[in-house]
Amino acid sequence: MGHRLYRQQELSPEQLAGELLNQPRTTARLLICQAARNDPEAQALLGQILLDGQGIRQDARLALSWFRMAARQGHAMACNMAGRCLEHGWTGKSDPAAAASYYRQAACCGLDWGFYNLANLLATGHGVPRDEHRAFALYLKAAQMGHAKSMNLVGRYCEEGRASQPADRETAARWYQRSAEAGDFRGQFSHACLLADRGDWSGARYWLEQALAGGHLKFLRRARDELLAARWPALQDISQAYVRRCQHLEQQGCPETASQRVQI
Repeated sequence: MGHRLYRQQELSPEQLAGELLNQPRTTARLLICQAARNDPEAQALLGQILLDGQGIRQDARLALSWFRMAARQGHAMACNMAGRCLEHGWTGKSDPAAAASYYRQAACCGLDWGFYNLANLLATGHGVPRDEHRAFALYLKAAQMGHAKSMNLVGRYCEEGRASQPADRETAARWYQRSAEAGDFRGQFSHACLLADRGDWSGARYWLEQALAGGHLKFLRRARDELLAARWPALQDISQAYVRRCQHLEQQGCPETASQRVQI
C-alpha cells in the first residue's frame, strides 16, 4: 500500500520510511497538512509518528485522537492502533473493552492484526468474555493471511489440542515451520523444539539461533528455562548462549519487551 504526502505524490512504505529517516520534521509537517484535510491515511500516519516521537514531539494522547479520526473513516490500521493505545494504557488507564471494540472494527476491515489482537483478548478474557474457540478461529484467519505470530499460535493450539482441536503434532509442525520462515521468533523457537524432539539437531540449532537473535528479554528468559529443563545434550552450548544473552540484556537494563507500538 502506498502513502500520500502530497495529493499528487504516492510513496511506498519503504520510501516513506526513508523520508522519515532523512527528513523527519519536513515529513511530519507534510503529514499534518494532509491530515488536516481529513485524509485518513495521513491521519493514521500522523498518529504513528506522534506515538513514536519521530520528527515530532511524542504525544500518545494526540496520537490516539488522530487514530480515532482515521478510524471513523474506516482506516483499518488506525482502528488497530487506537485499540493498542487503549489496551496498553499508552494514554492513561488501560481499557481493554474499548480496545476490543476497535479491534473488531479492524477485523471487520479484514486486517490480520485486527484478527490477532482481538483473538489475544478473547483467549485471555481480557476486557471481553473468554472464548478460546472464537480466539482460535480468528488466529486461523490471520494465519491464513500470512500473519506469522498467528501461525505460531495456531500451531500451539494444534499441538496442545486446545479449543476442541484434536492434538495433532504434524499439523502443528507445519504451522510452526511457516511461522519460523515468516520471521516470528516464537515460531522459530517452537519449530526448533519439535525438530529437537525428532533428533534433527542441526535444524533445531539453526532455528534456535534465529530466535536468539530476534527475541526480546521476556521471551528469552522463558526459552532459556525451557531449554535448560529439556536437557538436550546436543544443544547444551546453544542453551548456554540463551543464558548468556539473558544475563547481558539484564546487565544492560534492557526492557523485558521491545517496543510493540508499531505493527506492520
